[in-house]
Amino acid sequence: MRVLVIGSGAREHALCVALQSDPAVTALACAPGNAGTAVIAAALPVDVADPVAVAALAREWGADLVVIGPEVPLVAGAADAVREAGIACFGPSAQAAQLEASKAFAKHVMAAAGVPTARAWPVGGVAELGTALDEVAAAGATPFVVKDDGLAAGKGVLVTPDRDAALAHGRGVLDAGGAVLVEEFLDGPEVSLFAVTDGTTVVPLLPAQDHKRRDDGDGGPNTGGMGAYAPLPWAPAGLVEEVLRTVLQPTVDELRRRGETFSGLLYAGLALTSRGLRVVEFNARFGDPETQVVLPLLETPLAGLLHAAATGALADHPPLRWRDGAAVTVVVAASGYPERPRVGDPVTGADGEGVLHAGTAVGADGLVHSAGGRVLAVTAVGDDLAAARQTAYERVAGVRLAGAHWRTDIGLAAVEGRIRVT
Repeated sequence: MRVLVIGSGAREHALCVALQSDPAVTALACAPGNAGTAVIAAALPVDVADPVAVAALAREWGADLVVIGPEVPLVAGAADAVREAGIACFGPSAQAAQLEASKAFAKHVMAAAGVPTARAWPVGGVAELGTALDEVAAAGATPFVVKDDGLAAGKGVLVTPDRDAALAHGRGVLDAGGAVLVEEFLDGPEVSLFAVTDGTTVVPLLPAQDHKRRDDGDGGPNTGGMGAYAPLPWAPAGLVEEVLRTVLQPTVDELRRRGETFSGLLYAGLALTSRGLRVVEFNARFGDPETQVVLPLLETPLAGLLHAAATGALADHPPLRWRDGAAVTVVVAASGYPERPRVGDPVTGADGEGVLHAGTAVGADGLVHSAGGRVLAVTAVGDDLAAARQTAYERVAGVRLAGAHWRTDIGLAAVEGRIRVT
């Protein structure tokens, strides 16, 4: 099987690592890729936001399966174009990808499917924004949660007790031409759960937990994710089955009922609140950095699983097999991330074991340089979470990048038993 991965981040590097080890994969390419993927997969240039270009590349390269990593090409319709070219594609249609592209659309789908989620106030103007914030305060649902309704790479959410700050954030989104969603605050720990689906059958993967805030102790601004770990030693028994029954399957069924069949990776961001399970958000693709900890624990060959989903044959796929142990990934970010990341700095130690490239490129000097805000995702697998965490940080110590920043507490609360589900 010739497999083409679309994207250039650590998620795509993790996908390439997993696909490379699959004996069914006879050729592997990543477009446009990065300095890390270029070591294990053919590097092919492409504008990921151009569906016609993505489909043309897949056809010219002779791909049997295209795996689309980021949300931008999915929302642009790349999966539709690839399928129209007669090539199997792992990724939802542009219409189904609205589940991620529009939080208001996702709320409508969840309401129709009976999926539990936070109460929300769609906002189209500054006056409505102020009214929504007042209603949140009156309902006692603070702190305020203000979201950019569209794609924001994980950085379009502000959670704050300060009404003025909430108003300013929402006004900034509106002034930029976007729409805003105000939500009630959800307490309790958050969980990321991926599911592979062909639009009918839904196969959940292992739950993971992302660390969104930039700084230790969940301080600083929201980011695209500073690290993750899997599995979750504190997760309630039967959690995956409950999410499959109450969230994943109803959502997939509702989209199919609407004629917007969702085929690909459905990502549910969840909060385990004092009032029960609630959906925080949906994504229409593998999450980053959770992919970097889920895939290393998957023993089932990845290409066959993704191809089965892409071709409507998931019901016939054997049950998934998982290795024992745990995985941890720590994101090494550039100076100034997430507001104004500095790029172009040389990176050393990027070829170490478990080091996945996110924002990197090979410079004119032949060396690896930073090329994005999140530069590396340093990953390790261990017999348990504590062992995986220790090894991951030992590997981080081998990386050199001027002004680099990373959190030192990825997975620490779980190791110390400080996470509780009420």
